[in-house]
Amino acid sequence: MRLSRAEYKEIARWTEQLRPTRQCMKMLKDRYPHHSQSTLLSIFSLEYQKRTKRTMSRHHVPDVMERYYQRYLSESKVRPTAPVLLELANEVDLSPALMARIILDRFLMDMDGGMPSKTILNSMLKEPSLIQDHILANNIYQCTINDCCYGPLVDCIKHAVGQEHEVLLRDKLMERNLSFLDENQLRTMGYDKTPDIILEVPVAVEGHIIHWIESKASFGDDHSHRTYLNEQFWSYWNRFGPGLVIYWYGFIEELDCQRDRGILLKDCFPTDIITLCHATQLEQMSESQKEDKE
Repeated sequence: MRLSRAEYKEIARWTEQLRPTRQCMKMLKDRYPHHSQSTLLSIFSLEYQKRTKRTMSRHHVPDVMERYYQRYLSESKVRPTAPVLLELANEVDLSPALMARIILDRFLMDMDGGMPSKTILNSMLKEPSLIQDHILANNIYQCTINDCCYGPLVDCIKHAVGQEHEVLLRDKLMERNLSFLDENQLRTMGYDKTPDIILEVPVAVEGHIIHWIESKASFGDDHSHRTYLNEQFWSYWNRFGPGLVIYWYGFIEELDCQRDRGILLKDCFPTDIITLCHATQLEQMSESQKEDKE
């Protein structure tokens, strides 16, 4: 799905009132019924991460973190079965998973009398049943499963979705009998930074020669695409030549402006792929037909 920059900004402005909970996705879908839920979630996640980067410092002031912790302690005593942490995170506009990390970190400091190990902290966030305090464990669990932007569950889902689309890309290439090397094969050959796919026989897509394909299971906005260009795409171009980027959940259409320089954007697997061998045959047939006419 391609969106104009104006359309994207309109959606982005509307998401400013939302919190990163599962319920917000229903609100987004009701507001924009013609957009896929995956696209809307990707857009919201991108915008919420930007918002979090702007505001994170105010939540990590020691006095503020202590206030959050003491409030959790007092309210959880009065309402031991209530999702106190989730409510607090939504109230102060902080990711539930990030709030859970702050509170768990402070709890472990009380338990151990010092800074907790990051390994232990991360393992407890992934598996709250490891937390001895059952009320806190339940609150951590509620934050984790209700956060659609941060946390171990989201990280796991993003990784799985990314892998799923890489498999989909490979399946599409094999359906077209296109010869290619994937990222794992390229790494065994000694390449350290590669696109997802290198085509052993280049192809033409919409009149542009393609040597490599990168799969992105996300929406391409201005910030993320600019980052990818600087950190990935141009280095691929320098090493392997022109290529194709597939943003499976869509992108801002104005970003597809580097075609003449060798970076083509699509929101799905292209249906008009022509191998260079095939293209050469077509040219030869065309020349033959011209000669026949003469």
